[in-house]
Parts: sequence; C-alpha cells; structure tokens
Amino acid sequence: MYTGRVYRISEMVKWTRFETLLFIFIIALWVSAYYFLDLQWLRIPWTPMALIGTAVAFIIGFQNNAVYDRIWEARKIWGGIVNTSRTFGVFVQDMLTKEHLQSQSTTPDIPEAVKKLTYRHIAWMTALRHAMRSPRTWETTGKHKTNREWGIRTPEEGATLEADLKEYLSDEDLTYALSKNNVQTAILYLQSHHLRALKEQGVIWEFSFLELEGILQELLTLQGQTERIKNFPYPRQYATLNHYFMWLLLMLLPMALVPQFMDIAQDIAGAYPILGDLFIWFTIPIYTAVAWMFHTMERIGRTGENPFEGTSNDVPISTIARGIEIDLRQNLGESKDQIPAPFPIEHGVQF
Repeated sequence: MYTGRVYRISEMVKWTRFETLLFIFIIALWVSAYYFLDLQWLRIPWTPMALIGTAVAFIIGFQNNAVYDRIWEARKIWGGIVNTSRTFGVFVQDMLTKEHLQSQSTTPDIPEAVKKLTYRHIAWMTALRHAMRSPRTWETTGKHKTNREWGIRTPEEGATLEADLKEYLSDEDLTYALSKNNVQTAILYLQSHHLRALKEQGVIWEFSFLELEGILQELLTLQGQTERIKNFPYPRQYATLNHYFMWLLLMLLPMALVPQFMDIAQDIAGAYPILGDLFIWFTIPIYTAVAWMFHTMERIGRTGENPFEGTSNDVPISTIARGIEIDLRQNLGESKDQIPAPFPIEHGVQF
C-alpha cells in the first residue's frame, strides 16, 4: 500500500502516461479530420452524449464504492487477525501452567510448549499471506507495465512457502501441513491437536482450553472471510461492462466536442480570424483532460478490485503479518538479533 501522504502529480502522470498518449492521438486524429476534410456535418448532439456520460459516471461511482468496500473489509479482517493474534499470544503464555498436572512426576517443558504454539501461529499467518498472494486468473492489474516498472515485488514473490515455514514448524508439522491443499487450515488443526494434548496432560485447565479453542475458532472465521474476498472477484458483469461503456463514451465524445469548438471558432472568427481558424485545436487539451479523468477513475476502481493481489494500493498483509510476528517474538523474550526486521518500504510502498 502506498504510504505517502498524497500521490505526486508526476507519479500520476507516469502511471497513466500510455493512456494519456493514446487520448492525445485519438483527439488529434479527429481534429485533423475535421480541420482538413471539412467534416462539420459529422456530429452527435450533446443530449445523447450527456445521457451516456451520466450513465458511465454512475457506474464508475458504483464500481469505486463497491471496490472501496472490498478494500476496507479486507483491512478490517486483517485488523481482526492482529487483535486475535495478540490475544492468543497473551492467553498461551498465561494459561499454560503446572497447576492442574495429572501427574506431578512428569514435568512438561511449558516454555517450549508456549514457543511452539506461538511459532505455529506465526506459521499460520505466513501460510495465509502466501495464499492471499497466490495469483488468480482474474487478477490482471499487477501485470500492467506501469504497476511493475519500479521493480518492487511482494515478499511472497521472493520466497517459497516451504522456505518461509521451515523457521516456524518442526519437520513433522511441515510435512503434514504441506501435504494439504489448504496449508493454513492444516496448521490450525495442528494447533488444536496440540492444545488438546496439553489439556490431557493437565498443562491447560478445562476452561482455559475452551478459551483457546475459541481463539482458534475466531482465527478460522477470519481466515474464511479473507479467503472469500480472495476467491470471489468483483462481479465481471459490472467490471467488464463498465470498462466498455467508458471506452464507448471516449470514442464518441470527439464527434460532439470537436463540432462544438468549431461553432465557437466561427463565432469569434469575425473579430479574431487567426484565433478562429486555430480554435478547433484547443479541443485536444480539453478532450484529453476529460478522457484522462474518466479513464483514471475507472482504472482506480479496477486497481482496487483484488485487495490481496500485491499491487501498491492493496492491503499490506505482509507488513501486518511481520508486525504481529515481531510483537509475539518480543513477548517471548527473544533478542532483537533473533527477530526479523520489518519488510522494507520501497518507493513509498509497503506490502
């Protein structure tokens, strides 16, 4: 997600430069045709153009509102993961005790159990962020040249899931988790089995076990919510038709805009002949500005359709997960040199 306070104009111009050049070419072609070929008869009244423009503006607004809701819901879900993870870390440290041991002759290694549960939770977050970054056929925003030209990539693109999980899981747990299609769910199963084993040993009191299982239930709910957003795209009938309607407007607009400027040119030609002759060429900046505005607003909507795709405007789940990991490991008492640093922010973008 872009972390700057505002986008600089230069960045917006660079981000949309290919489309802007296309708009300039389109309108320059139309103006040249009207100017040199005397096509004043080829015009569209403003009434149908106003109707089309209103419809396009309405559907773009609808798309942007719906997309914003998807992004905001995704951010709230991961905010819930932050809170639930911290709660889990607190509960694990304070609910694993020797108070209710079944046999006092057997003394389990409680700090090791706490560490194993905490690390397994970090593994769950790692598997979940990898799943959220895995590509889908409808995720095409990140393939656009202007979204890749800075050369920055998500942390998940630079590492495999297995390599990232090795630090947090035992060989047995890693083999089990990777054998499942849904790795993050498998890890939560391992957590539940471990908690049950600790309860049977008396390390966890019955009521504490229910509390911890409730935390796992909440994590499963949050996981399902984020998977729903990932696996169900913004409806194609809205996104595709919106894109076509926008281009229909931009292709028809010159046939209404250029003749309008020609009419104005005729009105001022008597007093200012040179200005009247050249006034039609002022259509180029006006059309370019209108087309750029409609297209950029529509593109902003397309860019935010998939909040986990890994573009600069998506929810920074990698940064969120790493922040939780740092909190949990610091509270385990680990030193700074043992804890990984936050993911770097490049070009004002965090992932």
